[in-house]
Amino acid sequence: MAAYYEIAFLVLVYMVLVFTIAVILKNNSIVDIFWGPGFILIAAWSLVTSGTFDIHKILLNILVLIWGLRLSFHIFMRNRGKEEDFRYKAWRDTWRFFVIRSFFQIFMLQGIIMLIIAVPVYFVNQAPAAPIGTYDIIGLILFVTGFLFEVTGDRQLVRFKKDPGNKGKIITTGLWKITRHPNYFGEALVWWGIAFFALQYPGGWKTLLGPVLITLMLRFVSGVPMLEKKYAGRPDWEEYKRKTAAFVPFTKFL
Repeated sequence: MAAYYEIAFLVLVYMVLVFTIAVILKNNSIVDIFWGPGFILIAAWSLVTSGTFDIHKILLNILVLIWGLRLSFHIFMRNRGKEEDFRYKAWRDTWRFFVIRSFFQIFMLQGIIMLIIAVPVYFVNQAPAAPIGTYDIIGLILFVTGFLFEVTGDRQLVRFKKDPGNKGKIITTGLWKITRHPNYFGEALVWWGIAFFALQYPGGWKTLLGPVLITLMLRFVSGVPMLEKKYAGRPDWEEYKRKTAAFVPFTKFL
């Protein structure tokens, strides 16, 4: 069985390699492309070293694989041929000792966050074999719902941006009519679903730290606030913001 420090070392090496590529390309936003595959790496390593394989673990790892590959491909296609994402470029233009600071504050920090969010995956893979249970069914429903939100939201946004008539406009249709960030909401729901796979084990509730962290990050730190700062003050945006939930559909408090 792999000790957690082995997984941590694996992620360290992985993020150092990603950082090296980013320095060569002078584009730190590629870290987003490698976000999904990082979880696939953690899942694969912790499963292979567990010594036990069952339908419960295989199902969970397939879900992580599908989610990670889809997200990575989507971000790659979205960023292909474009300059560094405006959020990362702003840091490049304003940070002192940029290379060193970005190593720790972007790449190492994301590695640490990745390790925390992936705790449910590691926990399940290292646990004894178990059959499919009620928690798994609930987890699968949450995962599929979140995945559909994420995929559909991304596709609707891509189609919207491809239409020349929408240049300079804000998407307010489809899933974007019920939440300003269906893709972020979907990603959070995906990880709540994955965490449910761990709840059938003793102490599995501790792994809920993972989905709690990704939800708080997306809603209050690196997701919603950073992206919405770009639109602040626009009359059309402020009207859309007034009428539409920020994160969880049909709510005002989240």
